[in-house]
Amino acid sequence: MAISEKDVLDALSRVIEPELHRDLVSLGMVKDVQIRGSDVSLKIELTTPACPLKDVMEKATRAELSKIPGIGKIEIGWTSNVAANARVRSALNVPIKNIIAVASGKGGVGKSTVAVNLAIALAQSGAKVGLLDNDVYGPNVPLMVGLPMAELLPSGHSRPSVEQRDGLLIPPEKYGVKIFSLGFIYPPEAPLVWRGPMLHTAIRQFLQDVAWGELDYLIVDMPPGTGDAQLSLAQMVQGVMGLIVTTPQLVSMGDALKGLAAFEQLKVPVLGVVENMGPYTDPVTGQRVALFGEGGGERLAAMKNVPFLGSVPLDPAIRIGGDTGRPVVVAYPESAAAAAFREIAGKVAARVSVLNFQQQGNFIPISIIG
Repeated sequence: MAISEKDVLDALSRVIEPELHRDLVSLGMVKDVQIRGSDVSLKIELTTPACPLKDVMEKATRAELSKIPGIGKIEIGWTSNVAANARVRSALNVPIKNIIAVASGKGGVGKSTVAVNLAIALAQSGAKVGLLDNDVYGPNVPLMVGLPMAELLPSGHSRPSVEQRDGLLIPPEKYGVKIFSLGFIYPPEAPLVWRGPMLHTAIRQFLQDVAWGELDYLIVDMPPGTGDAQLSLAQMVQGVMGLIVTTPQLVSMGDALKGLAAFEQLKVPVLGVVENMGPYTDPVTGQRVALFGEGGGERLAAMKNVPFLGSVPLDPAIRIGGDTGRPVVVAYPESAAAAAFREIAGKVAARVSVLNFQQQGNFIPISIIG
């Protein structure tokens, strides 16, 4: 008996997307079904190219299709279409689908390091990514990605390191990521003394007066603390999502708790908690070393009932990468730290898909990831 498209779709209606908890057919993820004799080919459209469970779906898809009597060769292709957060699109007149604010309650936890490596890891997966250095008081992103900052001229004026075209600032691209920082406009030697309204205006300009183009994700590296920058971004862009960075020790966990609570107060959905400077394996002795303790990020996530997205091991290569403009996911892609960042990137992308799905009125459990 000849195989029909109905046979294929009936089989795929039993394959459940592991994060959205609905079948592939009702989610509209099955595309371009082709039947040639007994051979079947199709494409599955993922909600993000960084999907961490693609292998699970492929295994389940092949298992269900194999139950069709007489089926021959099965070919599965993959595409992706990152869903846009409707509230972000309505708040900004720019084609940015999702905005992720990376924050902590204090400085010194490696928040910028996480933001930079997360952005690059998402881009490496095939997503269109932008990175906004929103720490106007200490912009570190240009140094960390090896891009020139603005120059202070003898006259006291500054020479920007970015171009302007048709009234828009052109973000330079590095490692597949479009990047913008106040450091491209104001030299590091020129301190900024800004009040809240000035900061609010600057954030709006960063979002609307930069030629971002089409982006699946805009990663925003927030300044430390829970002040004007967090408030301005939350008020300006309904639909922004938050990511909290902490280190394992109790002091850092307590400060990160304040950052998480600030997101809750501002009604910013929290994607989860990332632990930086976590335990690592000594390359000489093979022993596990927890220089700053361990488990703080996981405990924080459990306290606030949000997903724990992973721990990045303490590794000198991370510091070297940040100082030389070659982040660890680029300079040392085979390292444990780079693997951790890629895994976290996949979980972040999955969480964004889940939260967007929930906003469309499709209820699924909040804690299915991590």
